[in-house]
Amino acid sequence: MNSTTIDVPTQDGKAEAFLVRPDGDGPHAGVLMYMDAIGLRPRIREMAERIAEWGYIVLVPNVFYRDTSVADFAPQADLLEAGAREAHMARAMKLLGAHDARRAQRDAGAYVKALRGMEGVAAGDLGTIGYCMGGALALRTAAQHPADVGAAGTFHAGRIATDKPDSVHRLVGRIDGEVYAAHADKDKSMPPKAISQLEKALRQAYVPFTSEVYRGAAHGFTMADTPAYDEAATERHFKALQSLFGRTLR
Repeated sequence: MNSTTIDVPTQDGKAEAFLVRPDGDGPHAGVLMYMDAIGLRPRIREMAERIAEWGYIVLVPNVFYRDTSVADFAPQADLLEAGAREAHMARAMKLLGAHDARRAQRDAGAYVKALRGMEGVAAGDLGTIGYCMGGALALRTAAQHPADVGAAGTFHAGRIATDKPDSVHRLVGRIDGEVYAAHADKDKSMPPKAISQLEKALRQAYVPFTSEVYRGAAHGFTMADTPAYDEAATERHFKALQSLFGRTLR
């Protein structure tokens, strides 16, 4: 396992990113992993390393690179302490407001190009994954680059279906791959109505998909460094993701 930090060139600068390569000779399918709103940190690297162990080259960019570095945005306290996660999220919300669909579209092309150009990345389909805010970014990337992305996984994602004209669920008809969406139970950022809207859009576009609600799991359930962590739900998500990539990325 080789895990490093690199800079990915974009139209608006350079994005810091985790890059994790598996052991063994390639080529390996590439996976673009989008972080949650808390940012790049040890927990995100741990998750990327676990996915890389399955035989994938994983790239995880700092999507807030225009406004802050990984070091400057790092949580200032243990997120398991009372109030620490909420305090950090207050910082994150300011950055989330600026990361609109236009920025997401510009960056997705840069990330896909960077991953495609890396030594050892196979010529076949790429995978995209997203957590929290990253779920919408994973689907946007799959819709924007259908010839490149063969699978997209979203986990406890928020605001995928909204009333806005650029809502992600309005784009999924462009996806030419398989989608797996795992929703947190009673997640205010992705209520049952929004889940139904996403499923309807995927179904009408004949996109192969699986959409599941993880009962009892809170928003952010995969993040072991926060109080939302749910071990059983996390292991379920890894099993589903490994299965998705196993049947789609060759």
